[in-house]
Amino acid sequence: MLLFAVVAAVTAFALCGYGCGALAERGVRRSGAPVLFRGLAALCGSVAAAAYAWGLLIVAGAFMTAEDGGTDSAPVQSCRTPGWLERAEQGVEIVDYTVSFIPLGFVCETSHSGSRAGGVRDGGSYDNGDVPWYVNAAALGFALAGAGCAVSAGYASERAARAAGADGAARATGVGSGEAGAGAGQGEVQ
Repeated sequence: MLLFAVVAAVTAFALCGYGCGALAERGVRRSGAPVLFRGLAALCGSVAAAAYAWGLLIVAGAFMTAEDGGTDSAPVQSCRTPGWLERAEQGVEIVDYTVSFIPLGFVCETSHSGSRAGGVRDGGSYDNGDVPWYVNAAALGFALAGAGCAVSAGYASERAARAAGADGAARATGVGSGEAGAGAGQGEVQ
């Protein structure tokens, strides 16, 4: 988990460097739309990767606290949210936990004391709330914005290439027909 956080942080710095470099190379106003969109896509990706790395570090901290054995380790300390004692008195016990990577979160699993038909225990789960809501929202929002900018960069690049191809074809046609007409006229005069 920590390795993924380091990889996400390195990715964030790399994308930030690329985005700033692309925008600063010729200036924001002088660079064309494809360069502008590519730079913005990289910067949005950088923020998304940084937010995800921050969330991973929070989840890793909750995981390490949960795995810390010894005295006072049951129930899991990361799952001791406000009201857990009252729920335990009612028979709802914390029995396990899972880590969620998309969206980021530390999920505590509970077991109810009441049994259902057939002897199957009725259980539930809840997120302990260590990862703030805005971390997942920022990671998703900036990832989608970066993807939108990347698609826009491809569209703008394709549009510029087609416009350049059409201009080149028009010049070649105009110059070629003018020379052919001049040559034909000169051939008749001789």
